[in-house]
Amino acid sequence: MAIFAKSSEKAVTRAIIAGFTKDMERFADSEVIVVGGGPSGLVAARDLALKGVKVLVIERNNYLGGGFWVGGYLMNTITIRAPAHKMLDELDIKYEQFEKGLYVTPGPLACSKLIAAACEAGAGILNMTAFDDVVLREKSRVGGVVVNWTPVANLPKPISCVDPIAFESKLVIDATGHDALVVKKLEERGLIKTPGFGAMWIEKSEDAVVERSGLAHPGLIVVGMAVSTTFGLPRMGPTFGSMLLSGRRGAEVAYKLLKKR
Repeated sequence: MAIFAKSSEKAVTRAIIAGFTKDMERFADSEVIVVGGGPSGLVAARDLALKGVKVLVIERNNYLGGGFWVGGYLMNTITIRAPAHKMLDELDIKYEQFEKGLYVTPGPLACSKLIAAACEAGAGILNMTAFDDVVLREKSRVGGVVVNWTPVANLPKPISCVDPIAFESKLVIDATGHDALVVKKLEERGLIKTPGFGAMWIEKSEDAVVERSGLAHPGLIVVGMAVSTTFGLPRMGPTFGSMLLSGRRGAEVAYKLLKKR
């Protein structure tokens, strides 16, 4: 007895192509592009999408979430310092108090909930898509990103001449962690200078990252650990409260800038 509806291989193929093409066409011109699908990027994308902003997340891996999956030292425990635990409440993520002001939650649970929240809010997702370059407009304003398939970088040089494509946007958010890939591309072009991130100091770093999240160059907002690299702040290590709040701060800055345009 047949359980599933009748279909064919060609129908499945056509469905995949049609869905992917529809998304590519929709997000070729976005209001905000978030480069990096870790916790700060996902929070920024979710918050903006909930406000009706057309936002696309670019992720080079075949999964979203970054280090939010595995916590510290591959031990699958996420630590969150108050008051960022309130965001766990907002996302309906269960957690426990380890000590006053310090909370823990399973990485897979927290990450899955955050990914689902961003997708359900309406954020577009392109994974296995590597950031390659920036689109620049008048007075060196960042006006989009140039991307390619992640596997292209691993092809032998004689066959790796696969031209990238570009997505335009009003704003770009660099959420690529310590690498700060978008910021570094501007640095290569002599448009910005970065001191790099400092040694670990959790208490100082988390406050500073949230405070400095925002505009780093016309058209470019930095969130998460990209903030530390851009402004020379200490690294924070395996705690994620500031990643969540930094993403929210970046979304707030982005929304205000969009409203001014």
